[in-house]
Amino acid sequence: MYDMLVKGGVVMIPIGICSVLALAIIIERFWSLRSQQIVPQKEIMYIESLVQRGRISEAREVCHANPSNSSYRRIVLSGLEKAGEKRQVIKDVVEESGRQEVVYLERYLTMLGTIASITPLLGLLGTVMGMIKVFATISSFGVGDPSVLASGIGESLITTAAGLSVAIPTVVFHRYFNRVIDRHVVSLERSALIIVEQIKSGH
Repeated sequence: MYDMLVKGGVVMIPIGICSVLALAIIIERFWSLRSQQIVPQKEIMYIESLVQRGRISEAREVCHANPSNSSYRRIVLSGLEKAGEKRQVIKDVVEESGRQEVVYLERYLTMLGTIASITPLLGLLGTVMGMIKVFATISSFGVGDPSVLASGIGESLITTAAGLSVAIPTVVFHRYFNRVIDRHVVSLERSALIIVEQIKSGH
């Protein structure tokens, strides 16, 4: 494996860096986008029951306990802080908090998409550089000995394969995480609207 990386030439360095970054982002996103982290169902039911019974202060305390660990807590807390205001005021605050959470949920995905886009181009660059080496060798030594061409051709094939090997799974995970975020956003919106209605009905 090490020999292949060396034979791939200098372009393998940025491709390798991209692969490490992509792997780190994928692992982090898997951990951060867990359902129990974003939309904890037991907690949602508990907070909804508190609000429904008019125990707004208790619901607020639950959300204050550790809001950094849950998008749901942060969104609901923004609405609970406005308890007693008009329904539209509460709804606007909750929607604004929801938009901020979407940005939070989508963090690092832009970088993941960028890696998916540039790694095939880096592979293509390596291919071009390898072919330039091949033609330079041909111009100097001719084509009588195929072994003198092996280095440039090998570099071309290795960098192309490496770029695609990083890009393909990165694209797959990028799309997967976008789907996961879309599902979470729908769940958060639905749960937040229930809270908005319950706050209004209790005041």
